[in-house]
Amino acid sequence: MRKRKIEERIFKTLMIIATAMIVAGLIFILGSILVKGLPSLSWDMITKTPKGGYYLGKEGGILNAILGSVYLALGATFLAILLGLPVVIYMNVYSKKNSLLSTILRLCFDVMWGIPSIVYGAFGFTIMIFFGLKTSLLAAIIIITIVILPIIIRSVDEVVKMISEGLYEASYSLGATKFQTAVKVILRQAYPGIITAILIAFGRGIGDAAAVLFTAGYTDYIPTSLFQSVATLPLAIFFQLSTPFPEVQDRAYASAFILTIIILIISILSRYITREYKKFRV
Repeated sequence: MRKRKIEERIFKTLMIIATAMIVAGLIFILGSILVKGLPSLSWDMITKTPKGGYYLGKEGGILNAILGSVYLALGATFLAILLGLPVVIYMNVYSKKNSLLSTILRLCFDVMWGIPSIVYGAFGFTIMIFFGLKTSLLAAIIIITIVILPIIIRSVDEVVKMISEGLYEASYSLGATKFQTAVKVILRQAYPGIITAILIAFGRGIGDAAAVLFTAGYTDYIPTSLFQSVATLPLAIFFQLSTPFPEVQDRAYASAFILTIIILIISILSRYITREYKKFRV
Protein backbone atom coordinates (compact mmCIF):
# COMPACT_ATOMS: atom_id res chain seq x y z
CA MET A 1 0.00 0.00 0.00
CA ARG A 2 2.84 2.38 0.91
CA LYS A 3 4.59 1.64 -2.39
CA ARG A 4 1.41 2.44 -4.35
CA LYS A 5 1.01 5.77 -2.56
CA ILE A 6 4.61 6.70 -3.35
CA GLU A 7 4.14 5.79 -7.01
CA GLU A 8 0.90 7.78 -7.15
CA ARG A 9 2.60 10.85 -5.64
CA ILE A 10 5.52 10.58 -8.07
CA PHE A 11 3.28 10.37 -11.14
CA LYS A 12 1.01 13.11 -9.80
CA THR A 13 4.03 15.35 -9.32
CA LEU A 14 5.27 14.60 -12.84
CA MET A 15 1.84 15.42 -14.27
CA ILE A 16 1.71 18.72 -12.36
CA ILE A 17 5.20 19.64 -13.56
CA ALA A 18 4.35 18.75 -17.19
CA THR A 19 1.10 20.76 -17.01
CA ALA A 20 2.89 23.73 -15.46
CA MET A 21 5.56 23.65 -18.20
CA ILE A 22 2.94 23.60 -20.96
CA VAL A 23 0.91 26.42 -19.38
CA ALA A 24 4.07 28.46 -18.77
CA GLY A 25 5.15 27.99 -22.38
CA LEU A 26 1.73 29.07 -23.65
CA ILE A 27 1.71 32.13 -21.38
CA PHE A 28 5.23 33.05 -22.51
CA ILE A 29 4.31 32.79 -26.21
CA LEU A 30 1.08 34.76 -25.83
CA GLY A 31 2.82 37.30 -23.59
CA SER A 32 5.57 37.88 -26.15
CA ILE A 33 3.00 38.39 -28.91
CA LEU A 34 0.97 40.81 -26.79
CA VAL A 35 3.91 42.85 -25.50
CA LYS A 36 5.58 43.23 -28.89
CA GLY A 37 2.55 43.23 -31.16
CA LEU A 38 -0.21 45.09 -29.36
CA PRO A 39 1.48 48.53 -29.52
CA SER A 40 1.83 48.15 -33.32
CA LEU A 41 -1.75 46.98 -33.83
CA SER A 42 -4.03 49.58 -35.36
CA TRP A 43 -7.33 49.83 -37.22
CA ASP A 44 -5.48 50.77 -40.41
CA MET A 45 -3.41 47.61 -40.16
CA ILE A 46 -6.54 45.46 -40.08
CA THR A 47 -8.62 47.32 -42.68
CA LYS A 48 -6.05 48.36 -45.30
CA THR A 49 -3.89 46.54 -47.82
CA PRO A 50 -0.12 47.21 -47.98
CA LYS A 51 0.93 50.46 -49.60
CA GLY A 52 4.19 51.12 -51.38
CA GLY A 53 7.11 50.52 -49.04
CA TYR A 54 4.99 48.78 -46.38
CA TYR A 55 7.83 46.37 -45.61
CA LEU A 56 10.15 49.35 -45.25
CA GLY A 57 8.09 50.80 -42.42
CA LYS A 58 5.62 52.87 -44.40
CA GLU A 59 1.83 52.90 -44.20
CA GLY A 60 -0.69 50.23 -45.08
CA GLY A 61 -1.99 47.04 -43.50
CA ILE A 62 -2.44 43.31 -43.88
CA LEU A 63 -6.09 43.03 -44.91
CA ASN A 64 -4.96 41.09 -47.98
CA ALA A 65 -3.23 38.49 -45.79
CA ILE A 66 -6.18 38.21 -43.38
CA LEU A 67 -8.73 37.61 -46.13
CA GLY A 68 -6.30 35.42 -48.07
CA SER A 69 -5.81 33.16 -45.05
CA VAL A 70 -9.56 32.90 -44.48
CA TYR A 71 -10.23 32.14 -48.16
CA LEU A 72 -7.50 29.50 -48.18
CA ALA A 73 -8.47 27.79 -44.92
CA LEU A 74 -12.20 27.78 -45.68
CA GLY A 75 -11.70 26.44 -49.20
CA ALA A 76 -9.30 23.71 -48.09
CA THR A 77 -11.42 22.68 -45.09
CA PHE A 78 -14.58 22.48 -47.22
CA LEU A 79 -12.80 20.40 -49.84
CA ALA A 80 -11.24 18.13 -47.21
CA ILE A 81 -14.65 17.51 -45.60
CA LEU A 82 -16.17 16.84 -49.00
CA LEU A 83 -13.48 14.22 -49.75
CA GLY A 84 -12.89 12.90 -46.26
CA LEU A 85 -16.38 12.03 -45.02
CA PRO A 86 -17.08 9.50 -47.83
CA VAL A 87 -13.79 7.77 -46.97
CA VAL A 88 -14.76 7.55 -43.29
CA ILE A 89 -18.20 6.23 -44.20
CA TYR A 90 -16.69 3.60 -46.47
CA MET A 91 -14.18 2.41 -43.85
CA ASN A 92 -16.80 2.10 -41.10
CA VAL A 93 -20.08 1.29 -42.86
CA TYR A 94 -19.46 -0.32 -46.24
CA SER A 95 -16.25 -2.04 -45.17
CA LYS A 96 -15.78 -3.68 -41.80
CA LYS A 97 -14.09 -1.44 -39.22
CA ASN A 98 -11.22 -3.84 -38.68
CA SER A 99 -10.94 -5.21 -42.20
CA LEU A 100 -7.57 -5.39 -43.93
CA LEU A 101 -8.47 -2.60 -46.35
CA SER A 102 -9.60 -0.28 -43.55
CA THR A 103 -6.42 -1.01 -41.59
CA ILE A 104 -4.23 -0.24 -44.61
CA LEU A 105 -6.14 2.98 -45.30
CA ARG A 106 -5.73 4.11 -41.68
CA LEU A 107 -2.01 3.38 -41.85
CA CYS A 108 -1.70 5.41 -45.05
CA PHE A 109 -3.51 8.39 -43.55
CA ASP A 110 -1.41 8.17 -40.38
CA VAL A 111 1.72 8.35 -42.53
CA MET A 112 0.28 11.28 -44.48
CA TRP A 113 -0.52 13.07 -41.20
CA GLY A 114 3.10 12.80 -40.14
CA ILE A 115 4.64 14.10 -43.36
CA PRO A 116 5.98 17.67 -42.92
CA SER A 117 3.92 20.26 -44.77
CA ILE A 118 7.02 21.55 -46.59
CA VAL A 119 7.13 18.19 -48.40
CA TYR A 120 3.59 18.75 -49.67
CA GLY A 121 4.59 22.25 -50.72
CA ALA A 122 7.61 20.96 -52.62
CA PHE A 123 5.45 18.27 -54.25
CA GLY A 124 2.91 20.87 -55.35
CA PHE A 125 5.66 23.13 -56.65
CA THR A 126 7.11 20.26 -58.70
CA ILE A 127 3.70 19.52 -60.23
CA MET A 128 3.18 23.21 -61.00
CA ILE A 129 6.53 23.42 -62.80
CA PHE A 130 5.78 20.25 -64.78
CA PHE A 131 2.45 21.62 -66.04
CA GLY A 132 3.67 25.21 -66.33
CA LEU A 133 1.22 26.53 -63.73
CA LYS A 134 1.58 29.75 -61.75
CA THR A 135 1.16 30.30 -58.04
CA SER A 136 -2.49 30.84 -57.18
CA LEU A 137 -5.18 30.57 -54.53
CA LEU A 138 -6.46 27.36 -56.16
CA ALA A 139 -3.02 25.70 -56.02
CA ALA A 140 -2.66 26.64 -52.36
CA ILE A 141 -6.15 25.32 -51.55
CA ILE A 142 -5.36 21.98 -53.20
CA ILE A 143 -2.08 21.59 -51.30
CA ILE A 144 -3.60 22.57 -47.96
CA THR A 145 -6.46 20.16 -48.64
CA ILE A 146 -3.93 17.34 -49.01
CA VAL A 147 -2.25 18.47 -45.78
CA ILE A 148 -5.43 18.51 -43.68
CA LEU A 149 -7.25 15.61 -45.37
CA PRO A 150 -5.66 12.92 -43.13
CA ILE A 151 -6.45 15.09 -40.09
CA ILE A 152 -10.13 15.21 -41.04
CA ILE A 153 -10.31 11.51 -41.90
CA ARG A 154 -8.50 10.12 -38.88
CA SER A 155 -10.16 12.48 -36.38
CA VAL A 156 -13.67 11.66 -37.58
CA ASP A 157 -12.77 7.98 -38.00
CA GLU A 158 -11.77 7.64 -34.34
CA VAL A 159 -15.10 9.13 -33.28
CA VAL A 160 -17.13 6.89 -35.61
CA LYS A 161 -15.23 3.79 -34.40
CA MET A 162 -16.53 4.42 -30.87
CA ILE A 163 -20.19 4.36 -31.97
CA SER A 164 -21.92 1.23 -30.69
CA GLU A 165 -22.57 -1.59 -33.12
CA GLY A 166 -26.08 -1.70 -31.71
CA LEU A 167 -26.95 1.50 -33.56
CA TYR A 168 -25.96 -0.09 -36.86
CA GLU A 169 -28.01 -3.19 -36.12
CA ALA A 170 -31.03 -1.17 -34.97
CA SER A 171 -30.93 0.93 -38.13
CA TYR A 172 -30.63 -2.13 -40.39
CA SER A 173 -33.43 -3.89 -38.53
CA LEU A 174 -35.75 -0.98 -39.38
CA GLY A 175 -35.05 -1.44 -43.06
CA ALA A 176 -32.52 1.37 -43.53
CA THR A 177 -29.86 1.01 -46.18
CA LYS A 178 -26.17 1.46 -45.44
CA PHE A 179 -26.24 4.94 -46.96
CA GLN A 180 -29.25 5.98 -44.85
CA THR A 181 -27.60 4.52 -41.76
CA ALA A 182 -24.40 6.45 -42.46
CA VAL A 183 -26.08 9.80 -43.11
CA LYS A 184 -29.01 9.76 -40.68
CA VAL A 185 -27.51 7.79 -37.79
CA ILE A 186 -23.72 7.58 -37.81
CA LEU A 187 -22.89 11.12 -38.95
CA ARG A 188 -25.44 12.62 -36.56
CA GLN A 189 -23.89 10.73 -33.67
CA ALA A 190 -20.42 11.82 -34.77
CA TYR A 191 -21.39 15.48 -35.27
CA PRO A 192 -19.41 16.86 -32.27
CA GLY A 193 -16.35 14.93 -33.45
CA ILE A 194 -16.78 16.31 -36.97
CA ILE A 195 -16.89 19.86 -35.60
CA THR A 196 -13.70 19.20 -33.62
CA ALA A 197 -12.02 17.78 -36.72
CA ILE A 198 -13.04 20.87 -38.71
CA LEU A 199 -11.56 23.06 -35.99
CA ILE A 200 -8.26 21.20 -36.00
CA ALA A 201 -8.09 21.21 -39.80
CA PHE A 202 -9.02 24.89 -40.09
CA GLY A 203 -6.40 25.85 -37.52
CA ARG A 204 -3.75 23.83 -39.36
CA GLY A 205 -4.80 25.31 -42.69
CA ILE A 206 -4.88 28.94 -41.63
CA GLY A 207 -1.58 28.69 -39.76
CA ASP A 208 0.49 26.69 -42.25
CA ALA A 209 3.24 28.60 -44.01
CA ALA A 210 5.52 25.91 -45.41
CA ALA A 211 2.93 24.24 -47.65
CA VAL A 212 1.88 27.50 -49.32
CA LEU A 213 5.32 29.07 -49.56
CA PHE A 214 5.82 27.71 -53.10
CA THR A 215 2.19 27.44 -54.23
CA ALA A 216 0.30 30.53 -53.04
CA GLY A 217 2.82 33.16 -54.07
CA TYR A 218 2.33 36.55 -52.44
CA THR A 219 0.54 39.72 -53.41
CA ASP A 220 -0.39 43.06 -51.89
CA TYR A 221 -3.90 42.74 -53.30
CA ILE A 222 -6.99 40.79 -52.31
CA PRO A 223 -7.53 37.96 -54.82
CA THR A 224 -10.71 38.12 -56.88
CA SER A 225 -10.11 34.81 -58.67
CA LEU A 226 -8.93 31.32 -57.77
CA PHE A 227 -6.15 31.71 -60.32
CA GLN A 228 -4.56 34.77 -58.70
CA SER A 229 -1.75 34.72 -56.16
CA VAL A 230 -2.77 35.13 -52.55
CA ALA A 231 -1.17 36.48 -49.38
CA THR A 232 -1.54 34.65 -46.06
CA LEU A 233 -0.91 35.70 -42.48
CA PRO A 234 1.90 33.18 -41.84
CA LEU A 235 3.75 34.40 -44.93
CA ALA A 236 3.10 38.03 -43.98
CA ILE A 237 4.63 37.32 -40.56
CA PHE A 238 7.61 35.62 -42.22
CA PHE A 239 8.27 38.50 -44.62
CA GLN A 240 7.87 41.14 -41.90
CA LEU A 241 10.25 39.37 -39.54
CA SER A 242 12.75 39.05 -42.40
CA THR A 243 13.12 42.82 -42.73
CA PRO A 244 15.85 44.68 -40.80
CA PHE A 245 13.43 47.36 -39.61
CA PRO A 246 12.28 47.06 -35.97
CA GLU A 247 8.98 48.79 -36.74
CA VAL A 248 8.10 46.21 -39.38
CA GLN A 249 9.21 43.37 -37.11
CA ASP A 250 6.81 44.63 -34.43
CA ARG A 251 4.08 44.51 -37.07
CA ALA A 252 4.87 40.82 -37.50
CA TYR A 253 3.98 40.24 -33.85
CA ALA A 254 0.79 42.23 -34.37
CA SER A 255 0.00 39.96 -37.33
CA ALA A 256 0.65 36.93 -35.11
CA PHE A 257 -1.75 38.39 -32.56
CA ILE A 258 -4.45 38.73 -35.23
CA LEU A 259 -3.89 35.13 -36.34
CA THR A 260 -4.17 33.95 -32.73
CA ILE A 261 -7.44 35.88 -32.26
CA ILE A 262 -8.92 34.35 -35.43
CA ILE A 263 -8.12 30.83 -34.25
CA LEU A 264 -9.48 31.65 -30.78
CA ILE A 265 -12.77 32.88 -32.26
CA ILE A 266 -13.11 29.72 -34.35
CA SER A 267 -12.39 27.58 -31.26
CA ILE A 268 -15.01 29.35 -29.15
CA LEU A 269 -17.58 29.17 -31.95
CA SER A 270 -16.91 25.47 -32.46
CA ARG A 271 -17.30 24.68 -28.76
CA TYR A 272 -20.49 26.71 -28.60
CA ILE A 273 -22.00 24.85 -31.56
CA THR A 274 -21.01 21.48 -30.08
CA ARG A 275 -22.49 22.36 -26.68
CA GLU A 276 -25.75 23.59 -28.19
CA TYR A 277 -26.01 20.43 -30.29
CA LYS A 278 -25.58 18.26 -27.21
CA LYS A 279 -28.36 20.21 -25.46
CA PHE A 280 -30.60 19.69 -28.45
CA ARG A 281 -29.95 15.95 -28.44
CA VAL A 282 -30.71 15.70 -24.73
